[in-house]
Amino acid sequence: MGNAQKTAGVLGGMGPEATVDFMAKVIALTDAERDQDHVRMLVDHNPHVPNRQDAILGDGEDPGPALAAMAAGLQAGGADFLVIPCNTAYVFEDAILAATHIPLISIIGVSVAAVQDSAPHADRVGLLATDGCLQSGIYQAGLEAAGLAAELPTADELGELMSLVRAIKAGRHSDETARAMAGLGEALVSRGAGAIIAGCTEIPLVLGEDAVSVPLISSTDALAEITAKLATGAIPLPACL
Repeated sequence: MGNAQKTAGVLGGMGPEATVDFMAKVIALTDAERDQDHVRMLVDHNPHVPNRQDAILGDGEDPGPALAAMAAGLQAGGADFLVIPCNTAYVFEDAILAATHIPLISIIGVSVAAVQDSAPHADRVGLLATDGCLQSGIYQAGLEAAGLAAELPTADELGELMSLVRAIKAGRHSDETARAMAGLGEALVSRGAGAIIAGCTEIPLVLGEDAVSVPLISSTDALAEITAKLATGAIPLPACL
């Protein structure tokens, strides 16, 4: 390895199963034969962060202060960089950046980059993401900066997606839930999407990469891959903004 190992600080608990899924994927992506070969992760597993959707939609407490406090605590504990296995939390990244001086790796940026790698000929990308995340426009802006257009769920489709996300958060990972989520993805494909981003970390808990007829980019997988590379020193940390 060309760089020393780094400690990942994980702002977790949003939601709990998605955080565990992310950590398991980082472990699986690490080339290790013994405990000491694995990467160090400091995890603040805090499911009590105020609801990100409610805050964005104007009917909830600002989660920024809680996220900033988590980030500062992870930095103080020795984290070299920060990640959040929750897409919508990145709407509040300014609060985190103001409270820390270590890099925050954007799940949005790495997911868009993964689209470019997996579907280089796609010019339109479907977004399966929460209502708050979509209303914020963070994914649309990331895609636009990469020269890609976003295909969004209709209002009815978004309502169904939110119901499915709530079911997954409640532990209902049924085949019916998976089929319904895949159907939402295929609806985006039918309108021209050449790739789909699973832009909510609950979605990969039920939807595999072969669930739709175009490349499906799991934001969890994209973040886990970059986290493993940064933490093992396979690639250097980016400079702070």
